[in-house]
Amino acid sequence: MSTDLQEANNSAFFGHPKGLMTLFFTEMWERMSYYGMRGLLVLYMTIGVTGNPGMEWSNAQANAIYGIYAGMVYFLAVPGGWIADNILGYQRAVLIGALIITLGHFTLAIPLEQTFILGLVFVALGTGLLKPNISSIVGQLYAYNDQRRDAGFTIFYMSINIGSMLGFAVCGWLGEKVGWHWGFGAAGVGMLFGLSQFILFRHHLGEAGKHPIQIKNQTRKNYVKGLSLILFLIASLVVTGIMGYWSVDPVYFAERFRDFLVLVSLVYFIFLFFFAGLAANEKKNVLMLLLLFVGAAAFWSGFDQSAGSLTIFTRDYVNLTFGTFTAPVSWTQFVNPLFVVMFAPFFAYLWVFLGKRNLDPNMPIKFAMGLILMALGFIVMIFAVKFALISSPVGVQWLLLTYLLHTFGELTLSPVGLSAFSKYSPKRYLGQMMGIWFLASSLGGVLAGLLGGEATESGLDSISPVFSDLVYYYIVIAAVLIVLSFFIKGVTSEEKESE
Repeated sequence: MSTDLQEANNSAFFGHPKGLMTLFFTEMWERMSYYGMRGLLVLYMTIGVTGNPGMEWSNAQANAIYGIYAGMVYFLAVPGGWIADNILGYQRAVLIGALIITLGHFTLAIPLEQTFILGLVFVALGTGLLKPNISSIVGQLYAYNDQRRDAGFTIFYMSINIGSMLGFAVCGWLGEKVGWHWGFGAAGVGMLFGLSQFILFRHHLGEAGKHPIQIKNQTRKNYVKGLSLILFLIASLVVTGIMGYWSVDPVYFAERFRDFLVLVSLVYFIFLFFFAGLAANEKKNVLMLLLLFVGAAAFWSGFDQSAGSLTIFTRDYVNLTFGTFTAPVSWTQFVNPLFVVMFAPFFAYLWVFLGKRNLDPNMPIKFAMGLILMALGFIVMIFAVKFALISSPVGVQWLLLTYLLHTFGELTLSPVGLSAFSKYSPKRYLGQMMGIWFLASSLGGVLAGLLGGEATESGLDSISPVFSDLVYYYIVIAAVLIVLSFFIKGVTSEEKESE
């Protein structure tokens, strides 16, 4: 390939590598399917909506199952990253993950309780392969010191939100107005589009993420054998559970899953810091990433209330009738990705603008800003609950303001964290570290389910105390991050000196 053609391909997509376009649309359709289906989950599992009854489980059970599912989706990103590192390579991991997700959504479209659980398992497994590794490929499209990196991740992040808008709009309407399984089926069609376009345009990625790390063939064969055994055991557990040979209380399982995720995270960071043979500057990077992990887990525990407690609050206490038209409950989640698409270019420009003037806040400070914005959103909801206690339903403007503040927090925290883990992770652990980044989302998802169940246990009386606790929770963690940020100022400067 000529130098001129290489340069053209390196700036063909809004000034970014052409491969970013392939990943952009793959992620867009995958997120369309994920969020479109997710927006229906709690509604489907609880009393449902008028004329479209769901499974009629309790709010606590439904939120716990939602939390377990959300947690599993991102927890499986850890082994998914390892599999890509050592066996498949990032590109093949994304391809296989997309295939499994497609199968999962079409399984959900079958109107049986057994296939509902099985479909959730497939989607979780496939997302575990796709989600961390597609982000790793994005990072490999850029040179280490390429100033476009953060902006590239922000553009990539826009694909997530364009996809989620499509998902909420299409799947939400079909699920609530036509039938739940029509919504689940629409998610499957969207994922099929994503799979098809990745296959057609994969060549734009070049060598980025094409091959796993170099290890002995026998070692790789042993890994494959061990992985096959694990998959067999998982399949056996799922099949026997679906057949009714065992069962577990969802709330109890979610609590134990939370404890497990905390333990796994702690053990992995201890391993990296003390036993992975890292250099001194790499250990400083790991310490910074640990701080960001804590902040991200806290953030997502509140952000994911959108599909749990905030959805139930909307269904029961918010007026969604405009003239003769009543909007689907899940459409309220549409505003978050809409706000992201509207404001993401501004935030991408803001960091570049501040960076050129040496005013760019370090990453813990950005995370603290995100948590403070999350706290402000829940303060708004506390007032909404107070008005609902006086007279319900309340206006939708309370939710719109809450989601706007949460969106600003998301744009401050999420793409920056994704970029940080891509840039500052030890290179030989990159896939696993991207998995750890999504493990923060996993822990946040489980916490969201548990908190959402607690918040909706007794109607309005239980919502306000939980939301108040979340406000204090975010302010305290933000304050800690601000203080600790002063102790890691040397991380980025040392990195620049070593280039």
